[in-house]
Amino acid sequence: FVGVFAEDQILLSDCASSLAVQAYLRMCNLPVRVACRANAEYMSPSGKIPFIQVGNQVVSELGPIVQFTKAKLYIQWCDDATAAEISRPRYSSPYSWPLSNILAYQKQYEVRRKMNAIGWGGKTLEQVYEDVSQCCQALSQRLGTQPFFFNKQPTELDALVFGHLFTILTTRLTSTELAERIKSYSNLLSFCRRIEQAYFEDKSS
Repeated sequence: FVGVFAEDQILLSDCASSLAVQAYLRMCNLPVRVACRANAEYMSPSGKIPFIQVGNQVVSELGPIVQFTKAKLYIQWCDDATAAEISRPRYSSPYSWPLSNILAYQKQYEVRRKMNAIGWGGKTLEQVYEDVSQCCQALSQRLGTQPFFFNKQPTELDALVFGHLFTILTTRLTSTELAERIKSYSNLLSFCRRIEQAYFEDKSS
């Protein structure tokens, strides 16, 4: 059981983490059932999604790829256009007014304070995009012509990278610049497609 927000409510960073967890569990040949809950964030032990429930045990998060996580948080909440058009409406959608507005602005304040604390508050959008490009370049060089990062068998790293890259490539944002940075690395696109075909497409059809 993987707990996440509903599809029209989930934010970019949460979607990436959820997809990464699903990919890893499928790579391990474990049965996965995804359940969308409006209050998933409050059901999680750490307050973050996704979380996994196995019997009576509940575990939250799968270690993030630091640069991607920072970049996605920045774009979601520190870029005014994205925050206004996408992040705040999605985050507040499970709640009624005025709680919806209060919680959305509270979340934005928390993320911006965190970005300031880690030195990202003063970055420009272009600097964030450049950080993502450098991260993609490092991943692309590490992957090379191998099917997975450690050659023939997928690992936790493959699941994490897939979750973050695929989400950025397939999620609507106010700008396509983030996805375009990833698309310039053909081996990363092939890597995403390979995992999507192997673990997410219905083989019976």
